[in-house]
Amino acid sequence: MPSITRRRSAKLGRPTSAEADVLAATQRLLAGGATFTELGVQQICTEAGVARSTFYSHFRDKTDLLLRLAGRLMATSFDVTSAWQPAAGVEGLEEAFLQVIQVYRRHAAVRRALAEVATYDSAVRDYFTAELHQFTDWTIKILRAEQEAGRTPAGLDPVSATRIIVTGGERALTDQVTSADPASDPAFARELAHTWWHGVYRRPGT
Repeated sequence: MPSITRRRSAKLGRPTSAEADVLAATQRLLAGGATFTELGVQQICTEAGVARSTFYSHFRDKTDLLLRLAGRLMATSFDVTSAWQPAAGVEGLEEAFLQVIQVYRRHAAVRRALAEVATYDSAVRDYFTAELHQFTDWTIKILRAEQEAGRTPAGLDPVSATRIIVTGGERALTDQVTSADPASDPAFARELAHTWWHGVYRRPGT
């Protein structure tokens, strides 16, 4: 089975020119309606304007390519999410979610490809599960700190609550960017923020 550790070690810094061309070409093809499974390496190379040998000098295979694209989606989403702190309140959380939605919209084709490939590739499935763990760990940490400060009830189970809002929230975000009108994004971000703030953080209000 492919090594998740090796794949996850691929750097997510600024790509080389050829690497960036391949990543951008793949996103264009996916956004144009192609499924990741049906995309061939030669088709990607032709779109990117690079040789097959160049492709394989930057990516082990197509799965490595997909995980590199996914890594950019997840890293950017986590950067936005983890920048929010409870002191910013529900308004700050709403703004953070709106930014995450915008990230997901830019990478919607990649998110669809992840869902597609995860149905038959355990490496991709395990990778995505591992990526969600950083959101889970961060949320549990924040909730426990809020409990210790007396702002969130001690009776809340941080682990169970986090599973609900992180897993459910990610699926809701995916559904929003793949099936809903972008004009509804602000309202969606507001409802998601209030669900977290009043439902999990247990803040009073309407």
